[in-house]
Amino acid sequence: MTGTATPIRLGLRENLPQFALLVGVNALVGGLVGQERTVLPLLAEEEFALPGYSAMLTFIVAFGITKAIVNYFAGTLADRFGRKPVLLVGWLFGLPVPLLLIFAPTWGWVVFANVLLGVNQGLAWSVTVIMKIDLVGPHKRGTAMGFNEAAGYGAVAAAAWATGIIAETAGLRPAPFFLGLAFAGLGLGLSALLVRETAGHVAHEVALRSRPEREATHDGGANGHRGDLSQREVFALATWRDRSLSAASQAGLVNNLNEGMAWGLFPVFFALAGLEIGSVGLLVAIAPAVWGVGQLFTGALSDRIGRKWLIAGGQFTEAAGLLLIAFGDGFTVWALGSALFGAGTAMAYPTLIAVIGDVAHPTWRGGAVGVYRLWRDLGFAVGAVLAGALADLYSLTVAIVVVAAITAASGLDVAVRMRETHPREVRTR
Repeated sequence: MTGTATPIRLGLRENLPQFALLVGVNALVGGLVGQERTVLPLLAEEEFALPGYSAMLTFIVAFGITKAIVNYFAGTLADRFGRKPVLLVGWLFGLPVPLLLIFAPTWGWVVFANVLLGVNQGLAWSVTVIMKIDLVGPHKRGTAMGFNEAAGYGAVAAAAWATGIIAETAGLRPAPFFLGLAFAGLGLGLSALLVRETAGHVAHEVALRSRPEREATHDGGANGHRGDLSQREVFALATWRDRSLSAASQAGLVNNLNEGMAWGLFPVFFALAGLEIGSVGLLVAIAPAVWGVGQLFTGALSDRIGRKWLIAGGQFTEAAGLLLIAFGDGFTVWALGSALFGAGTAMAYPTLIAVIGDVAHPTWRGGAVGVYRLWRDLGFAVGAVLAGALADLYSLTVAIVVVAAITAASGLDVAVRMRETHPREVRTR
């Protein structure tokens, strides 16, 4: 029987319903991690009475290492088995997380919950990134990543703020984590019933790229990267052999290094200044809120002006925001510093993923995204270990200042080493 399937087309407008659905799914992925942002550091200090900041930040170390490892394999698994099955498995790992946080009798349960959360985020977030890149094609990757990261981190901010308000009136447990149960259930249901596989879009793009006139739209072709690379070759390219991919990987690691520090220390930093939990939650939410909303514009902006200087400038802006928080005093100054920190991250975060999409060939794009996200999310663990050690040895302020300096150095590395991966002839097409 002759099929009447709709022909596959690349583009944001051409795939808008499915793209919008994936944006919503990624918001639920972000909400699941956002439920922890305000409450868990305070829970560690008040209910579990952990000795020192290093012990308190073990949940971020567990999350970061797990997510990084799973990220590495997520892209390869998505290339091999399809995007949707990997997305569904990710949500199955996320379902127990809120329940473990609600009923945890010891801190070890919380750490284990964050191992599961790392698997969930590594699979579900990675796959929604890859699927959006699959759908939109080469010309709107920055725009696609802007929407993806805006949804995810906008939900992180909303959940952080909401759980802070809930905790102030109903306590640190169990009420704030009921939101997580809703996020996980809804995410699994939407992914199972409505999300469609995008492997056909990959095959369609590969066919288009086989035409000589299309090859110029792919930066990887200009760099001479083949389409039949092994995972080991992809790892080498993304880690050290290709200077643009390498610079993106280190910048991604540093971005999540400062994010891991902020996640673990900012709630305590603000609480020690005498702020109520609701105000702490609002301050914690400002950075991911600005980050989330800003990416709606910065992703598209990188499609028009290019990637490199938006990334470098973003990291310099992040560093300025961190220094303002470290040396500032009072809610207003800290809110401004948080906004700067979020604005800088909005400039860099979606643009870095767009760089990977620019350089990677469609046949190993999933693997390249996985390698980038491996290095990027190891930054959570590195940031938690470094910030915890500095806070225990010196002070919270010293920890924040050192991380700001590392962030500025990362921006300088991008400025020196990264090529512009979205050339002018593609931007003006």
